[in-house]
Amino acid sequence: MLTGQLERLGGWIRPYVARPPWGTVLGLARTLLALGTLGTLLATPASVLLSPLAGGVRPPVCSGAGSLSLWCVLPSDRHELAKWVSIGVLAVVASGWRPTLTAIPHWWISWSFITSVTVQDGGDQVTAVLTLLLIPIALTDPRRWHWTPTAWRGVSETRRLVAVTAFFLIRVQVMVIYLHAGIAKLGVPEWVDGTAIFYWFRNVAFGAPELLRPLLDAMTDVPLLVALITWGSIVLEVLIGVALFLPRRAQVVLLFSGLLFHDAISALMGLWSFDAAMTAALVLYLSPIGANLAGVKNATRLWRKRNLSGGQGQPATAESEEPPKPESSSMIAPGGTGRELVRESEAG
Repeated sequence: MLTGQLERLGGWIRPYVARPPWGTVLGLARTLLALGTLGTLLATPASVLLSPLAGGVRPPVCSGAGSLSLWCVLPSDRHELAKWVSIGVLAVVASGWRPTLTAIPHWWISWSFITSVTVQDGGDQVTAVLTLLLIPIALTDPRRWHWTPTAWRGVSETRRLVAVTAFFLIRVQVMVIYLHAGIAKLGVPEWVDGTAIFYWFRNVAFGAPELLRPLLDAMTDVPLLVALITWGSIVLEVLIGVALFLPRRAQVVLLFSGLLFHDAISALMGLWSFDAAMTAALVLYLSPIGANLAGVKNATRLWRKRNLSGGQGQPATAESEEPPKPESSSMIAPGGTGRELVRESEAG
């Protein structure tokens, strides 16, 4: 019986490891995670990042596991240095250079940030978790740049299995994040009665910028519209949470909807690092494993043809060589500041 179950499990997994899982969509997600933290560090002085805690305690708190934070490893009077070391590492990660070398430093910087820095939000915590789960994927990634289309030759099935397993763990994590966000709101009276958005849109600390305030004030003066936005947020988060069990077309719609949802939150509340983290989470959650951004893939092939093959039109390395592709389908994923068409070339 056990043998039969293992065979069925292997049959279910085999299509996912039939092709390598490292694509440029993965690179986009890693870059977004790095840019979210990088932007916060660049825009915030070290003295503000380490604002005093309750009771006058001055961070970083270097006890227990926290003593391994970058902000604690460096001397206590070198907080500015810790900030710029973090910026340097994140800039390299965002560039896409050598995923195998930058994966662990990326996680350490992200973890150090949430462990030691007081000016943080939920997006920084998501980043720390995702960068940890991305380590097995990046360590098995054979590419020199994460903007290179999916590598193929010389990649063992074991490495592909390790990476795909980590992808599934990421998907479970993101699923839990959205389900918890949606269901937990049902325990808050303002979300249940449909008035929560009224208070958030008019909140002094997190409210809309002055330019948009007249429009939002007019919107929040309409009770029915406020209720629809409030309850719609809950419905959307729950639907994204169960997206893995829905048809592929529904996943694409929810991917777009989720991206617009977080973009709107950023525009109205200024939570840009949160937007970057959740956009990366959605890309990893709802994009096909191993998917490539079409524009990046075509540009890379052209560059290789012109520069690495001596003008002979042949691929110069194994990274660009791929086996015959199964029937493709298309989906939409974010790329840069817009949305690009991704060609899904994985089986399953």
